[in-house]
Amino acid sequence: MLESFTGKQRSIGENNMQLTGMLHGARLLNHVGFPASEVLGPDATEDQIQDLIARHGLIFIKPLFRGGVGKKGKAGLIGKASDLRTALAEKERLYFAEHRHGNAYAKANGVTFEAGVPAEHEVYFAISDDSRFRAPTMTLTHRGGVDIEELDKSEIATVPFEALTGLKAFVVANALSDIGAPKEIISPLVQHLPKLWELMHHYGMTTLELNPIRMRPGRDGRLMPIACDFKCGFDRDDPRVGRLGLPEQIFAADVSAFEQEVNRLRTHQGQSDVFVINDKGTILAPTFGGGANSLVTEVLGDAAIISSDFGGNPPYEKMKSVAAICYRHFLAQTNVLFIIGGKSNNTDILETFRGMGDALREHFAQYGPTPLYVVVGRGGPNLVRGMGNLGDTLDSLGVPYRFFGFDSAISEVVSYAKNLDLWMRDGGRAEIARHLGIKSPA
Repeated sequence: MLESFTGKQRSIGENNMQLTGMLHGARLLNHVGFPASEVLGPDATEDQIQDLIARHGLIFIKPLFRGGVGKKGKAGLIGKASDLRTALAEKERLYFAEHRHGNAYAKANGVTFEAGVPAEHEVYFAISDDSRFRAPTMTLTHRGGVDIEELDKSEIATVPFEALTGLKAFVVANALSDIGAPKEIISPLVQHLPKLWELMHHYGMTTLELNPIRMRPGRDGRLMPIACDFKCGFDRDDPRVGRLGLPEQIFAADVSAFEQEVNRLRTHQGQSDVFVINDKGTILAPTFGGGANSLVTEVLGDAAIISSDFGGNPPYEKMKSVAAICYRHFLAQTNVLFIIGGKSNNTDILETFRGMGDALREHFAQYGPTPLYVVVGRGGPNLVRGMGNLGDTLDSLGVPYRFFGFDSAISEVVSYAKNLDLWMRDGGRAEIARHLGIKSPA
């Protein structure tokens, strides 16, 4: 067996409550005394912009996106200026810039003006949970300012550490020595980088990334790390996030009507984390568990309509409501309804399957049947009863299905769903439509 329905992992993309850029990043870094580049917001006056240029010689103009979206530099969405006229022209160009990277799309609403930081050395630093170590893990390289994927592994230090004791100075020092970092940057980084674990741990963050940290010479010639870009993710259910006093609207990326409906159902019991990946996709995959979510999202690619985590033992009524919203928005275009999750410890499979099945029955009654194939991969309490209940519902609706238990390899189940979607596109959807006695779809 390649892998079983066990375990749970957190990936960087799992949490959709993200913050990027130095406008708020500099303020957060100030909580722990980590130096950051000077930044002005979209409401900066011409006099303030001119003063920033006069003091630093060069400034960068960046579009202000809500949420996280990458590759802005490669898309030509970062301007630079050494005079006011150029700065204002770049402001006009980028103020409402649109950007698409992969499946992520964002539209700017403002710009920031950030001081240029002259430096010979640039550093990449990040902390996130790593499923390989099941611990917070530091990623560090002295070849910053580029995509981490472009570097050779020998130039990158990936070091897990104990959450209870935190990121110690000697861990940073050893990592930098192991990758051959210049000696002059080691001491200042050892002094400042451990502060970033304090920021992440004390304020409910799940990920934190600074790229680049530029090593600016001080008046005494000693180098000082200056954060020049900032990204982080928050666990929005963690009360420690409230300590920062951040306005809610900075997390309100371009949220679809579907996401807004699901988010209204957030309660103390059961998760309802969802993000639309491709509104033209053909596999609707209500997913349970962060590890399953990561694998499903990666393997299904553009075929997946949503990325979701509906675990946490949701009660029947909540699961039925979430499923009804999913069906109303996306079932008409769906080839495969893919209900997938890890082997649950506490989620009642009967309750979740009963809610999803009842919502499907009511959807068919209200909107009429639609050609559909259901694939299920799940494990946990009341699994057999849950599959029996859902199977009875699908039999009564005339919908074909295939169920996989906890002893099936999750990667194989995901591949099965993907191949079934291809079959549906190649005539299977029309065949099921004939079986249901409805008009064959285009």
